[in-house]
Amino acid sequence: MHEHNGSGSPSFLARLGGIDRRWIFLAMGLSIALPILLKLRFPEYPGPMAKATFDAIESVPEGSTVLVAFDYDPASAAELQPMANAMVHHCASRGHKIVFMALWPLGRQLADKAIEEVLLEFHPGLRYGTDYVQLGYQAGNEGVIKLMATNVPEQYKTDTKGTPLASLPLVAQIKSTADFALIASISAGYPGAKEWVQFAESANPEAFKLVCGSTGVQVSQLLPYYPKQLDGMLVAVKGAAEYEMLVEGKYPVEKNAERLGQGRVRMGPQLVAHMLMIGLIILGNIAMVAGRSRGGAR
Repeated sequence: MHEHNGSGSPSFLARLGGIDRRWIFLAMGLSIALPILLKLRFPEYPGPMAKATFDAIESVPEGSTVLVAFDYDPASAAELQPMANAMVHHCASRGHKIVFMALWPLGRQLADKAIEEVLLEFHPGLRYGTDYVQLGYQAGNEGVIKLMATNVPEQYKTDTKGTPLASLPLVAQIKSTADFALIASISAGYPGAKEWVQFAESANPEAFKLVCGSTGVQVSQLLPYYPKQLDGMLVAVKGAAEYEMLVEGKYPVEKNAERLGQGRVRMGPQLVAHMLMIGLIILGNIAMVAGRSRGGAR
């Protein structure tokens, strides 16, 4: 039986309690679709982990050699590629020399994508072999890190083009992971950031700064290492969006800026959908409490 107001029609709260759930599904669909179609970007307020990641890269002297490991595949690219793009742009803007590698088979292709769409797009004057090198994928999981911790040339004898490392000025003098000023692992799981902590950082404590980007499901494995072993950590799309704000604030680009703002674009649907869910929960509880109160009064 519907509750009626004085005019005999159902009250607003009664109608709210009996709303067809299909309207809720439609509202949720629109709250996700519209921000995507409109590419809405909302301001983000960077948290301490995003700031720590930004500060770690800023603190490394300009022109340092850094290693960026693409330890994920396309299944996690929606979460991780935005932070990888922003990190590559950040490192290049600081004048750092970047060595790319991957512990996941398809990580090389994602690194190539960042090189083409970010590194060379926004820093076209960079030269291969001097300013950046692509080492690519090596099988072996944590075994790759273990050997690199003591002997990089033994693990990587050539780059992806088959050029011996000794012929590439950027990496000719690299002997171990201790020769990098900073290592960044963009990680979707095993092998990834956790193994970099366990087998690279532990082998050369304090020799380099170590930061990571992580999917949401992996973060619980990494939190124990922050901030002692990990100098900075970005968590999922939220972390990417916060980091993008910091990078764009100091190193803006004039064109194709959307390539460095995908984290914020992907946060748009989450924000609107979460606000809708909160609103529905509040209205549902108001309707329930009001119905109980009127029922008790009768």
